[in-house]
Amino acid sequence: MIYNSKSAEDTINLGLEFAKELKTGDIIGLDGELGSGKTQFVKGIGKYYNVEDIINSPTFILVNEYEGTNPDNGKSLHINHFDLYRIEKSFELSVIGFEDYINEDTIVLIEWSKCVEEYLGRKIRKVKFEYGEEQNERVIEF
Repeated sequence: MIYNSKSAEDTINLGLEFAKELKTGDIIGLDGELGSGKTQFVKGIGKYYNVEDIINSPTFILVNEYEGTNPDNGKSLHINHFDLYRIEKSFELSVIGFEDYINEDTIVLIEWSKCVEEYLGRKIRKVKFEYGEEQNERVIEF
């Protein structure tokens, strides 16, 4: 499916709607150029799961960990938000302890996820972000 977002708020709302389909254990790759809406999308996912922390891209620290609540059952859950822009080779993921962040009680969101499939040896669900024709427009594809 392809969606056209006209603003950052649209992208946040799309993330919120997307979150309704997620379950713990999911690993989602978020791929697109700098400023294409990946972190805004994550803000929407955080909004759905009642994350109280401010959601920012973890560009320089690699991962932000958030606590949320599943609105369907009231149980707490973890969201691990990675930015792997600076990771060049899949073996580097073992150096940062990537697998320690993946489990059945966690949703993992990964900006710049190109090396993750090679590292895990399996496909992950992807969301692609591109610039649209207008300044604030983004094209988001599931």
